[in-house]
Amino acid sequence: MCRRVDPWARSGSCRSVDDRRRSPGRLADGTQRTVTEDPVIRIAARGDGVTAGGRHVPFGVPGDRLLDDGTLEHGPHHQVPPCRHFPECGGCQLQHVDDQAYQEYLRSRVETALAQHQLRAELREPHLSPPNSRRRATLHALRTAGGTLIGFHGAKSHRIVDMRENHILCPKLLALVAPLRSLLGRMLKPRAGGEVQMTLVDQGVDLLLKGVVPEGLEAIEALTGFCTEQKLARLSLDQGFGPEGFYEPVPATATFSGRPVSFPVGAFLQATADGEQALLDAVREITGEALRTADLFAGLGTFALGLSGQVYAAEASRDAVLSLKRAAPEIAADHRDLYRRPLDTQELGRFQAVVLDPPRSGAEAQVVNLAASAVAKVAYVSCNPATFARDAAILVNGGYRLEWIKPVGQFRWSTHVELVGCFSRGAA
Repeated sequence: MCRRVDPWARSGSCRSVDDRRRSPGRLADGTQRTVTEDPVIRIAARGDGVTAGGRHVPFGVPGDRLLDDGTLEHGPHHQVPPCRHFPECGGCQLQHVDDQAYQEYLRSRVETALAQHQLRAELREPHLSPPNSRRRATLHALRTAGGTLIGFHGAKSHRIVDMRENHILCPKLLALVAPLRSLLGRMLKPRAGGEVQMTLVDQGVDLLLKGVVPEGLEAIEALTGFCTEQKLARLSLDQGFGPEGFYEPVPATATFSGRPVSFPVGAFLQATADGEQALLDAVREITGEALRTADLFAGLGTFALGLSGQVYAAEASRDAVLSLKRAAPEIAADHRDLYRRPLDTQELGRFQAVVLDPPRSGAEAQVVNLAASAVAKVAYVSCNPATFARDAAILVNGGYRLEWIKPVGQFRWSTHVELVGCFSRGAA
């Protein structure tokens, strides 16, 4: 009798946790020996492979085999990492995993989270954003005696891995790294560090530098020259008192569903354009032609601007609400903290559909009220399978059906998982 299903055995076969194959090996003196093979059957949440025997193996991929001498024998889903910085750099955890195994990892993360609450749902094929498509990133910089370092922190450390190549950032962001290294080498004091936030907006790269203090006319002229040479959309400086505008030839905007929206400094943007489209397509499928829809945790209108009918949008960021109001006066944009003041059942009763896109902590307080409402359709966008599953259980216990889930891998080769869940109540 099988006690653990192999997620790679799509034909329906399974093997026991004690199913170990033994193969012959040859010792140095020429004699034969028996080598135990413990197959890797899944990837754990933090990226380690897990064998049938329950052992965690760094860089293990389903299809690999762990031999009794500690050697990992690579299988068909183990690929050569494309970047020279892997695995030293902490920006990626799964570059050694091919697309099929990566998609299976995204599915398993969602399945495991649901199982914690005795939930199941149809899992659609995960969407993977292509390499070099990330349009926002936070890098770290440090001026050392040997030069200026700029890049992501190393895996499980605060050491900066100096970025000399990258396979996740979009070309416009990547092209800015070398010029930034030169600029910060002149701006940072010896042994001083800084932070670089880069976001690709409609006009180009929106850059926020933290810890960079231009002292004197020469430094200010160098910054201005950098902005014009690199054709930045905007440069803001945070010298410890919050972002201050330094350069912005025209107002920076981000476009959602064909509508340009003023983009506040540091505002949220989905990691990739195609990932955003995959999320929006799923949300639209769920909400359909609803006459009235509430978009909760609406941000700048990523989903609200793509919905049909009358739309109410609630968001805690005042700047985001003002931007949305200016871009789309027809949307009822409300400055509202949904953690402190979630919509109650009476307010929810006005809507046929609700879109939820909360931070990683989820939307428990709002979901409790939603579970007691009569809203017919809920599209739940999440960046945390664990809090999604917790909130999904509340909705299901309140009478909703969890019909399907679409996983989305915007943060390619990382352990970060996003998804859209479809909930409905009423006749099936």
